[in-house]
Amino acid sequence: MFLHTFNPNPILAHLGSFTLHWYGLFLAVGALAGYLVFIKLGRRYGLKSADLENLFFITIIAGLIGARVYHVLNEWSYYAAHRNEIMSIWNGGLALHGGLIAGFVVFLLFARKKKLSFWLLADIAAPALALGQAIGRWGNYFNQELYGGPTSLPWGIPIEPLNRPLQFLDDKFFHPAFLYESLGSFAVFALMLYLHRRFLAGTKRGSDGRSVVRNAGFIALAYLIAESLVRTGTELIRIDRVPTIADVRLPLLVSLAIAIAAGITLFMLIRRRARTT
Repeated sequence: MFLHTFNPNPILAHLGSFTLHWYGLFLAVGALAGYLVFIKLGRRYGLKSADLENLFFITIIAGLIGARVYHVLNEWSYYAAHRNEIMSIWNGGLALHGGLIAGFVVFLLFARKKKLSFWLLADIAAPALALGQAIGRWGNYFNQELYGGPTSLPWGIPIEPLNRPLQFLDDKFFHPAFLYESLGSFAVFALMLYLHRRFLAGTKRGSDGRSVVRNAGFIALAYLIAESLVRTGTELIRIDRVPTIADVRLPLLVSLAIAIAAGITLFMLIRRRARTT
């Protein structure tokens, strides 16, 4: 299997003199793919390209800042002693949950300013987020991060001793948690596109040319549930050090909390729709 036999470290060593970082490259490719999906879907709902482009780029900047701040705060015991690394995002360290929080705030403010539906914007962003996440996760492979416990499976990946916890120094191959999450996010992306196709079939155009969507918010909530469950699964096998509560990984608890909150909100929306039909 390719992942089992391919070790990126010798290649990266030869590329060390270049300013291009693989982590940043995959983030950029993921952002570009997400941008194309976001713009195309938004136009299909009758939204202006200029509004969509402005929202996307503002969200990207805010999301990167939010993801980094969230990560640094979670690992403050390390960054307090290595403050020169706080801005080194090319070495990894972007927390999805921090990016989601920042993106939520930007979308809410933008929707109010432009008098747009927050939930419709969130629905449009859902597949773009899933695709960007699926592609961006491959940067973790080259950064030797986001892996699970030791494995003898043929798709296990080699991890350099410097990047392993001390108790695993005698092991060589590890579960590619980044790959599991990437594949899960690709599946979520496909689900989001399917849901959009279903919802678009039942929309009508308003007097301003925009789509009137009765079920706005359903897709965004489905995304939060599905992506949080994917993240929960990978958190169960990851062995990197993260903050814990009662010996449970904090990202796992946050993912479960998001899935439960989104599930309750979705249930309430479904009940409200049933009462009005």
